[in-house]
Amino acid sequence: MSQLTHLNQRGEASMVDVTEKDITDRSALAESSISMSAEAFALLSQGAHKKGDVLSVARIAGIQAAKKTSDLIPLCHPLALTKVAVDFELQPEKHSVHITAFCRLAGRTGVEMEALTAASVVALTIYDMCKAVDPAMEIGPTRLLQKTGGKRGHWRGDAADKA
Repeated sequence: MSQLTHLNQRGEASMVDVTEKDITDRSALAESSISMSAEAFALLSQGAHKKGDVLSVARIAGIQAAKKTSDLIPLCHPLALTKVAVDFELQPEKHSVHITAFCRLAGRTGVEMEALTAASVVALTIYDMCKAVDPAMEIGPTRLLQKTGGKRGHWRGDAADKA
């Protein structure tokens, strides 16, 4: 059975020591979504929100969030990301935006938390910019779709087939 890696032998929170791990190419892809009213979706898709270009601002927020993950998640290592990409798929039939966030680096630890943080903050930024029109928007699910690199190699979740 796998063990929780962020607990020491006494059960206390502990940052994992990655000093001896090999540097490998690592990447992660995460997704989230946000659903909203037809009115809010129309404004977003037409770029007509009073606060400006919602998706451009959300993309920048996601990139910044990935870079700041270790400031937000207490036991995450600060990472020198070499790539962060945020993409959107507008889904008019659902009045929703599907979000993907991709992170990559050459390092000793994975970038799953960075991709998940980016996807989450993108959704939260869209919410923030559209809440005056629709405070009942719904975010989620947010999940990891796949990761590469490290000891376990390539992992792909069942949800990746939907992306």
